[in-house]
Amino acid sequence: MILSTSFFVSLLSVLATAKPMVSRTMVVHESRVAPGDNFVQSSAAPAEKELTLRIALKQNNIAGLEAELYKVSDPASKFYGQHLTLEEVVEFVKPTDETSAAVSSWLSENNVDARPITPAGDMLEIKLPVSQANDLLSAKFSVFTHVTTRKTMIRTLEYSLPAELTQFIEFVHPTTVFATALDPRPKLVAASRGKRAAPVANDLPGECASSMTPACLRELYGIPTTPATQRSTTLGVAGFIDVRSHSSQQDFLTRFRPDIDPSATFALETLNGGSNPQNRSQAGVEADLDIQYTIGLATGVPVTFISAGDDNTDDDLGGFLDMAILLINDPNRPSVLTTSYGFQAETDFPLSVAVNLCNTYMQLGALGTSVLFASGDGGVSGGQSRPCNNFVAAFPASCPFVTSVGSTGGINQSPGISEIGSTFSSGGFSNYFPIPAYQAKDVAAYLAFIDSLGTIPESGRFNRSGRGFPDVSAQGENFPIVLNGEFVTVEGTSCSSPTFASLVAAGKPILGFLNPFLYSPAGHAALNDVLFGDNLGCGTDGFFGHAGWDAVTGLGTPNYTALRTTVGL
Repeated sequence: MILSTSFFVSLLSVLATAKPMVSRTMVVHESRVAPGDNFVQSSAAPAEKELTLRIALKQNNIAGLEAELYKVSDPASKFYGQHLTLEEVVEFVKPTDETSAAVSSWLSENNVDARPITPAGDMLEIKLPVSQANDLLSAKFSVFTHVTTRKTMIRTLEYSLPAELTQFIEFVHPTTVFATALDPRPKLVAASRGKRAAPVANDLPGECASSMTPACLRELYGIPTTPATQRSTTLGVAGFIDVRSHSSQQDFLTRFRPDIDPSATFALETLNGGSNPQNRSQAGVEADLDIQYTIGLATGVPVTFISAGDDNTDDDLGGFLDMAILLINDPNRPSVLTTSYGFQAETDFPLSVAVNLCNTYMQLGALGTSVLFASGDGGVSGGQSRPCNNFVAAFPASCPFVTSVGSTGGINQSPGISEIGSTFSSGGFSNYFPIPAYQAKDVAAYLAFIDSLGTIPESGRFNRSGRGFPDVSAQGENFPIVLNGEFVTVEGTSCSSPTFASLVAAGKPILGFLNPFLYSPAGHAALNDVLFGDNLGCGTDGFFGHAGWDAVTGLGTPNYTALRTTVGL
């Protein structure tokens, strides 16, 4: 049963009249000794300033949902493809009655109103002034300023919960999180003639040596130009603090897809004050890239641009969570979702917060949505230089319930024809999530290869028992797009994720969570292994390409015809 707002309001009212105020013993729930990198404490938060906080309640059977997810996602299972309904997912995720009652009683005692923001009622939202939040959580909320961006946020270095509620509450957010801002853009670069690449293969257009156009991608991966005939498969493009231009899209299609209507459009869905104003600004580069290539590659597949604004919980992660919740609630949710945004370090977030968002993507996978994330571009986040190594996993790309997409560059013809892993393609091993069963064999083989190298990379500097990423890859260099009425060239894993997602969407059937299929023998056979490349980036730290899965290009790049064959089409 989906719990409604009225249920919680009624419960709070009953408990408020039935129970007197009680004294509770408070215990520290989460804390940190200092603010995040490049944040300084400016002042105490104004007492009257209103905060919006989320309270994540313990989910009753998340392990059971994970088991069901694998049953419907493993091609060897008789349940493969039989995705769950929302009602079935809710039964696994909803809190127990004891959990709901205990938390509601505590909030009622403190005259705090709460509303559930998820179908299962496992996430509550409260709004209260700083003074009351300090009392409720035995906290000291302060204003912190990022020294580079000058962005301010209200956070606390520590908060507490009643001792008897720690078993029922996962976390309160945002409290101790100091995540660096999203870096929404691929890099603008001068087109180069095949970095580290020999001349392109004979069956590719000559322009592909310096410009990876839709025609190049179609030839390289076998993507058809024939329009999709069934409307059940849809493609969602996630947009954050970004806009895109209809006129740029038309110019792009006129140049690179003259065989289709240049006015081909997309649906728009907004949240948190998101919009799609048609101003011409640098901020639109990511959205323009994603829309131009998804429409330009997934011919005839309905595309929805999902635009999230910054009216969330004063925290960039809030937009990710809100978008996932929006799609869980949406009966017309896309069957494929691509996101080219993320955070350079999963450790920017407490483990509890990262796991909760990751489990939200698990819910989407169980409902039948393939969730793809760019694996990230090493070295820079939010305009701030970071240590250019791959031993700090990007997030949400490190989540085991998403398909993480890395990047390749030109074509190498010795030996054979193979793409080359891009130096900026972020990859490595999670410090939060263990190796999932679906990739255990492949990761073990790669670790044996790393051991054979000796000390490069140094084995003690990454988590050998962590989830490996990326899962797959696709071209990510020398992508022409139309920006502000002009053709420019961009690069990044943000080029690769919409490319791979377009191929999945063009494949017609709804596949849901992709990874168990991709790591299966059939999945291996439908991918082009990438043997060459490294993500050393700007130093000596990093990983190397290798036969099979590696932490630069994952399992490899897609072969559209083989993928269709393996799913029975």
